[in-house]
Amino acid sequence: MFPQTSADGHRAPDEPASLEGPIDNAPLIEDRQDRRVGVKIPYSALAHLVASFDAAVILFASVVGTELYQILANSGLDHLEPMFGIGPVAALLYVLIGYSTGLYDVRAALAKKQRDAGRIFAQWTLVILLLTSLAFLMKSGAVYSRGSVICFSLLAPLLLVGCRRFAKRIVAGVVADGQVEGQRAVLLGTSEELAALGLAELLEKFGLTEVERVAFPAGRGGFAMSAGEAATLEHAIAVARIRGAEAIVLAFPWSDTRKVELVRDGLRISPLPVRLLPDRRIRSLAGNPSFRLQNSLSVEIQRGPLSRAEQASKRLLDVVGALVGLVVFAPLMILSAIVVKLDSPGPVFFRQKRNGFNAKEFSIFKFRTMTVMEDGATVVQAKRFDPRCTRFGRLLRRSSIDEVPQLINVLMGDMSLVGPRPHALAHDSHYGRLLSEYAFRHHVKPGITGWAQVKGYRGETALVEQMKGRIDCDLWYINNWSLALDFKVLLLTCLELTNRRNAY
Repeated sequence: MFPQTSADGHRAPDEPASLEGPIDNAPLIEDRQDRRVGVKIPYSALAHLVASFDAAVILFASVVGTELYQILANSGLDHLEPMFGIGPVAALLYVLIGYSTGLYDVRAALAKKQRDAGRIFAQWTLVILLLTSLAFLMKSGAVYSRGSVICFSLLAPLLLVGCRRFAKRIVAGVVADGQVEGQRAVLLGTSEELAALGLAELLEKFGLTEVERVAFPAGRGGFAMSAGEAATLEHAIAVARIRGAEAIVLAFPWSDTRKVELVRDGLRISPLPVRLLPDRRIRSLAGNPSFRLQNSLSVEIQRGPLSRAEQASKRLLDVVGALVGLVVFAPLMILSAIVVKLDSPGPVFFRQKRNGFNAKEFSIFKFRTMTVMEDGATVVQAKRFDPRCTRFGRLLRRSSIDEVPQLINVLMGDMSLVGPRPHALAHDSHYGRLLSEYAFRHHVKPGITGWAQVKGYRGETALVEQMKGRIDCDLWYINNWSLALDFKVLLLTCLELTNRRNAY
């Protein structure tokens, strides 16, 4: 249900590329994949590392400040336990406020001229006021040593200011050394805008690591996309798929609304998020000290189908469900494999190429139920009383046991327990030409079962209207996804298996 990361890389920084033309060039893309060495720090993790560093500084200040006061005032270390509880609370408050106010924005950390002392002192003052209010409301102020609290309150901001400068040097150093990787993105834009964007600027200001850039041809105007523009757009989508990109980023003049709108509409078939970067004129304003601009001016014009948290929860359900399913159905799978082998000549498993997330091909596993192994430009759909079915294959298909090996596809990450059912490549190509919304099915991972199947759209789709009904159900599922919906589909699937509607 979410993007698959791959081991492919991106072009070297000193080899700028401009890819134009149709998708026929796609095989060359794979040859240009680099081999990334070592593990890089994700750009998004830098903010969390700096926040953790600040929390550690505050905890250190609470211990040192308390002990220092006790030694100077009482010549000993007595009654320290209550004070040690203040440090974690103060650190939590400080970090939460810092995230909300943008203190941990990496772009700000890389801005060497930006002064943080004033923000740190103001934020720390707010933390102390909140701590004082909490102590008053809980009537626990008498428990704490006022001298220790004052010493801690004075020491912490001094350490935070000093360590902030150290942290900014560390962040700038790891970025300059190439130890940080941003969101992997394909850049699509005009030649002029692409030429004005350097790799360092993309990473430092927008958190992006370029895997490829595609130059959009100069248009003749009008409200329709030309053949050359359509081919370039198709090429960019294929590049993103092959290179394992996590986003498509646009670099167009903001005044050229015609191109932006046409490209946005054309990229709707891709499940990747799409961002529009500020053009050269807007970026020049960002460098003018007389203007006060936000940290990032990029505009998200298309979001991914699921957030990262939703992706993680979906994947967790898939892995746990697939493991449990393989254990439960292991005896049945072994027995079925033996009978398939004895029933008719041929392999136990039927493997066929299917399109998965972002139309990325994978091999689907099923128990062989037919005497043919079609996997090419022509694939004939199974019909009721199909003579190609084996004797045992009919039973497997009616009971849907032939689909159980797809739990392996789920563990491999090619499929999900719930999602649009994947079709043969030949059928994808055929219905993709007939139904304009067909490609949106690839915005998520295909599933062993889906909303369309529990709604009765199962089996042969002899009429285009039948496939249209299945597509409508698939799109409804994508737009209304939730974990509760997945559990509902799994439960309804169990009931549907007893009904055996359109199972043959």
